Amino acid sequence: MSVYDAILFDNDGVLVDPPGIETKTAATEAAFAAVGVAEPDPADVDAILSGPTEAELEDCCARYGLDPESFWRARERHDEDSQLEAFRAGERSVYDDVEAVRTVPNPRGVVSNNHHSTLEFVLSHFELASLFECYYGRPMSIESLSRKKPRPHYVERAMADLGAETALYVGDSESDVVAADRAGLDSAFIRREHNRALSLSVDPDYEVESLRALPELVESA
Repeated sequence: MSVYDAILFDNDGVLVDPPGIETKTAATEAAFAAVGVAEPDPADVDAILSGPTEAELEDCCARYGLDPESFWRARERHDEDSQLEAFRAGERSVYDDVEAVRTVPNPRGVVSNNHHSTLEFVLSHFELASLFECYYGRPMSIESLSRKKPRPHYVERAMADLGAETALYVGDSESDVVAADRAGLDSAFIRREHNRALSLSVDPDYEVESLRALPELVESA
């Protein structure tokens, strides 16, 4: 019998391949070009890629005389378009161990820092929607930057949807582990090719090599 009322999953790097840095860089550069900045400073491109705060975004836009709302709409549009193109072309796919999720009897949800609409596409495209009772990505708004992980905002919303008091959050990044801790949940950090050598400054409750480890883990926790 599991001690968890629910199991929550990150999406990119857990259920499906994460986006490639080259693709995300090209999408960000295209967004700058769309608002009239042909040659943005590489440091600003990197800042946008790494997930700016609202203040950092405003400072970046001020250096180019850009309206933050207009630039962010362009950034989100180009970023999502590049991701959907990669999925449709087969450049990104679902991990082969995702079927193990079906064997976990707990109610399940997804909480991602990716766009909600991108997450919706992924669950539909790979026929994963039936695995989860709820899912949350972030809206394409500047305001969403202050609510994404490691903040627990969407994790807590998923918990409320599932009527859960205890849960295990499965993620592939430090921000996933921190978000779980802030929400009072246990965390399972999954090691895959893209994060095999990643060193964490926080300790997850568990480390796993595959989603296939979850059924035994949640039953023995």
